[in-house]
Amino acid sequence: MTESGVVDVASNHSVVETIDRLDSLVRSSGLLVFARIDFSGDAGRAGLTLGPMQMLIFGNPRAGTPLLVESPRSGLDLPLKALAWQDAKGKVWISFNDPEYIVRRHGLGDELGRNIAGAAAIVRKAAE
Repeated sequence: MTESGVVDVASNHSVVETIDRLDSLVRSSGLLVFARIDFSGDAGRAGLTLGPMQMLIFGNPRAGTPLLVESPRSGLDLPLKALAWQDAKGKVWISFNDPEYIVRRHGLGDELGRNIAGAAAIVRKAAE
């Protein structure tokens, strides 16, 4: 984990395919998809240029609510998010906040940390 808590994983797919895969994995894991943001599409509609970039916001209220009760400011990091983006060389990445970082950042214990620990594996699998 980096000091910032951000994990970058190289994806074997395009930005759209990576987020499509993550969406499918999230839903099949019983989690909710709250939103999908197409940053590059929004930029284009505003007359601006941005390389391919999309975000998926997802989670589970049963898992996240206890974290919010313990530390309301954990809502800054919840629901969970994953950002797929293409770098200047054309390589696609998926980035997310490490669940361990979120737990440490908000002073949550290991027991509550288990509520979100599995998210990292789901995001990594989307990149495979």
